[in-house]
Amino acid sequence: MNIHEYQGKAVLRQYGVTVPNGKVAFTVDEAVKAAEELGTPVVVVKAQIHAGGRGKAGGVKVAKGLAEVKQYAEQILGKVLVTHQTGPEGKEVKRLLIEEGCDIKKEYYIGLVVDRGTGRVVLMGSEEGGTEIEEVAAHSPEKIIKEVIDPAVGLQTFQARRLAYAINIPNELINKAIKFMLSLYAAFVDKDCSIAEINPLVVTGSGDIIALDAKLNFDSNALFRHKDIVELRDLDEEDEKEIQASKFDLSYIALDGNIGCMVNGAGLAMATMDIIKYYGGEPANFLDVGGGATKEKVTEAFKIILSDANVKGIFVNIFGGIMKCDIIAEGVVAAARELGLDKPLVVRLEGTNVQLGKEILNGSGLNIVAADSMSDGAQKIVSLVK
Repeated sequence: MNIHEYQGKAVLRQYGVTVPNGKVAFTVDEAVKAAEELGTPVVVVKAQIHAGGRGKAGGVKVAKGLAEVKQYAEQILGKVLVTHQTGPEGKEVKRLLIEEGCDIKKEYYIGLVVDRGTGRVVLMGSEEGGTEIEEVAAHSPEKIIKEVIDPAVGLQTFQARRLAYAINIPNELINKAIKFMLSLYAAFVDKDCSIAEINPLVVTGSGDIIALDAKLNFDSNALFRHKDIVELRDLDEEDEKEIQASKFDLSYIALDGNIGCMVNGAGLAMATMDIIKYYGGEPANFLDVGGGATKEKVTEAFKIILSDANVKGIFVNIFGGIMKCDIIAEGVVAAARELGLDKPLVVRLEGTNVQLGKEILNGSGLNIVAADSMSDGAQKIVSLVK
């Protein structure tokens, strides 16, 4: 789960991380009022969307006076920002962060991620702040310093100090930088984050260390522990089909292809998408109905797949272990009848109650193409769609 910058800064402030004062605004009038309340000569008007690269896309403006705040708010609110993370369709700006200006002396990068390679949380830092960390990694990887954190003891002071020196934080500010990193790590662990990225971390003319930007992502599997974080969810920033899927505990991710996939098990779902690609097709989604799916759940999954106008055919690929093939078959038949399915449908069933499942499909009178294997099913749906 992702949240907006202003929400991330509010979370970090609870842990003693220094962030600029700012207020969220949903209208131009609110933006002007927020700037008045801040009372600083320089105000930054920031678009709030779930994507990076906002500055390059015209979503971050520095205003000197209320007239400019109003001008920039009018320009940005309602604008569709297209960045390297939004895709060509972009995202509409529906809220702004109005923030006090900052006397920036030097910019750095600090981030915490869960690293698959080490199986641990890694603290990363670079003196190349303000730019995309992917660019630094590609062109100057030696400028990214890493500290692997032992989960038994957490981030140690000596690690934070070593990183601060390595990225050339001024000597007189080393202790402030250490406190910043330890506070950021505390927030990361307490809130079950998957990413905590501060880009840029800035040193100011007055000698403060401030998180000028903040990106926090959270492990969705841990959200049951954090009702306060769940309340920050902005449904306007999410795909409608993914929102609907979450209501029925379905794992769904929209893609750009035209072959809808309904599978049980994340590994099998990934393999199904791979084999569709292998035979020249393009999957339209990742959809895992899980091991405990009901007839109603399968019917809803079908509806979500078909709500994508790009879908030209559907491949149902089920291996019945905990999930019974007859339940899947009943759901497929119910959904096809309810929705008046007129697109190619290929079904491959294997495992628990497979014969009963096949009998339900065969006796439905619907135009369902049976597949003997995953490979056979992928070839058939790709052929039918083409």
